[in-house]
Amino acid sequence: MLLLVCSGFSYAQKKATVESLKQAFEGKFYIGTALNLNQIWERDPAADKLIKSQFNSIVAENSMKSMHLQPQEGKFNFKDADKFVAYGEANNMFLIGHTLIWHSQAPSWFFKNEKGEEVSKEVLIERMRNHITAVVSRYKGRIKGWDVVNEAILDDGSWRKSKFYNIIGEEFIELAFKFAHAADPDAELYYNDYSMALEGRRNSVVKMIKNLKSKGIKISAIGMQGHLSLDFPKVEEFEKSILAFAAEGVKVMITEMDITVLPMPNRNIGAQVESNFAYKKEMNPYEDGLPKDKQTIFEKRYLDFFKLFLKHEDKISRVTVWGVTDADSWRNNWPMPGRTDYALLFDRQYNAKPVVKQIYRFGSSKKKP
Repeated sequence: MLLLVCSGFSYAQKKATVESLKQAFEGKFYIGTALNLNQIWERDPAADKLIKSQFNSIVAENSMKSMHLQPQEGKFNFKDADKFVAYGEANNMFLIGHTLIWHSQAPSWFFKNEKGEEVSKEVLIERMRNHITAVVSRYKGRIKGWDVVNEAILDDGSWRKSKFYNIIGEEFIELAFKFAHAADPDAELYYNDYSMALEGRRNSVVKMIKNLKSKGIKISAIGMQGHLSLDFPKVEEFEKSILAFAAEGVKVMITEMDITVLPMPNRNIGAQVESNFAYKKEMNPYEDGLPKDKQTIFEKRYLDFFKLFLKHEDKISRVTVWGVTDADSWRNNWPMPGRTDYALLFDRQYNAKPVVKQIYRFGSSKKKP
């Protein structure tokens, strides 16, 4: 079988053949990426060039999650988050804070008292208030939008039985949005989730928007995590969710886009980060490169979705890929560690894949609104 390593147009070529993605989508929507610590601290010069030339919006992949910002109650560590904000401001980027309230990657103390017992509703609400207020206030006017609540709904539309839900109930959603708005009234506020093309999750998110708006609580946009595979979801189902959310008077953001080419050990896990399977060699079929037929499907998939985003550019305010190059992608180690995936637009040698030029040309050919 002929194997091809994902190759394309070298960023380092003297005469650039990969035009800027941010230029292609100028006046349509922001094009963003997630930064890891090496990139935030500018330890990877090649990645730094790509970030600055290709993207006009950034989000911290991990360093602004609560377990990192407040590892102990009342003891905040803003070092990495401060550097992330400074990096974005220095490069005139639209900054996204990710994420204020999430059941995963939250410090264990958040839900326990000094005896190790589960805290009361009142205590947890106050801890939410304190965390959100401290973080959002620190970056008031600098971070432009916040993923306020992340992944609170399951595939069938029921509530995830997280500690926030079990202790506080549904009210934790509206409280989080209220606290964030109070800390920075001008910031955009988002609800963010994966598998948003599923009807159950779609319908429940619509209900959430209606509920918040009926109470006068600000919600600016819905983040549709674009963790896709080669055959899921259908473009048509994804489009239904874009239309459903936009019909409620909010913007739509594609927040965490990547397209895995690898088989999944379980098709029902969506993008649930806690899922974990032991390594099996047969689940890592492309260690030495991606077959040409898979590369073709991968490229068509990316182009089909970018065509969809441009079709609805009046509803979509941002498209963010979840990482800079394939080497950075969380897909290499989730839900099974040690695999080789090809989920992003730039390969492990910092080269743009052929589809990047297609995306650029398609975006540039469309008239600005």
